[in-house]
This record gives sequence, C-alpha cells and structure tokens, in this order.
Amino acid sequence: MNYLAHLYLSDNDPDSLVGSLMGDFIKGRVGDELEPAIKRGVLLHRKVDVFTDAHPVIRASKRRISPGFRRYAGILVDIFYDHFLASEWPAYSDIPLDAFAQDVYRILEERHATLPAKMQRSMSYMVSNRLLQSYREIEGVRRALSGIETRLRRPSRLGESVHELEQNYAALREDFSAYLPDVVDFVARQGNA
Repeated sequence: MNYLAHLYLSDNDPDSLVGSLMGDFIKGRVGDELEPAIKRGVLLHRKVDVFTDAHPVIRASKRRISPGFRRYAGILVDIFYDHFLASEWPAYSDIPLDAFAQDVYRILEERHATLPAKMQRSMSYMVSNRLLQSYREIEGVRRALSGIETRLRRPSRLGESVHELEQNYAALREDFSAYLPDVVDFVARQGNA
C-alpha cells in the first residue's frame, strides 16, 4: 500500500493519520516515545503491509509486472493501486478527494516540525506537488515513479515503468477491486481486536 491507501485506511484522528504515513519512516520497535494515536497509526500501517504482502491478489498483481521491472513489482503495485483508489475515489468515500487531500496536507503542515527529517522532506514534496490528487492521472503516476527512481541507489528506469500500468490496466484494476474490500475488512477487524 502507498500513501493514499494508508491514509484512506487510517481513522479520522489527525495523529493516527500522521502515524499511518510515519510507518514508512521509522524502523524497529515502536515504543512509548510516540503519542498513543501516532503509535496506533504506525502499528496499523505495519499490519496492513504484512496483510498486503501475503494477499494472493497482490501476489497476482506483482506477477503481471514484466521481468524487467519485477524487482520493483511491490513499489509499482503500491503506486498503481493508489492510482485506482484516486481515480475511483467517489466509489469509496463520501468526502471528495480534493477535500480529503487538503485536510491531510493541513495536518502535515501543522505537524511538520515533529516529523522525522526524512519524512519532512517526503511530506513537503507530497504537499507541494499535490501528490494524492496527482495519482488520478497516468502522468501523476509517472511523476511519482520518476521521483522514487531518484531516491533509489541503483539505476532502475522506474520512471519508464508506467507502461506496466498501461499494458495491464484492466487486470490490475480488477485486482484492486478484489483486494480493497479485503483490506478494509482487515482494518475494521483490527479496531475490534
């Protein structure tokens, strides 16, 4: 799951929302140094990632990626699924994507100084480029992948990999539609555990 999906799955508490993004930026044990709602968001992020990595639909989506980009299949599927969520947002949320994203950006800006340094840079990029809304369009996906490419240690041509989405669009969209209800149900069960 990528940014938009983690945000979509988080609860409405602003700190939990921040934690749902922070899961990619802090490693190791999560202790009491975090506010309880932030900690809850980080832990949910990690549970969702484990659930996602083991899900048969996700594995099928990864197999759709051609061998030349298979090493990055996890990244690609995450971004592609955010595209489907963004482009079909009204089917999943009563809150318009632009309004949802603006709330997220406001919360991130208010809490910017409290974020880990690496997360500050990424969140500033997200806000200034309206990343969440940009996922609606193929060109936004291309820009996101090109941005990720610049952060990888080895040459990847990740910016060119958007053709994997274009070539497998219908099948990946079907995968996403099958997967999303499962992860939503999983998250709902976490709240009842």
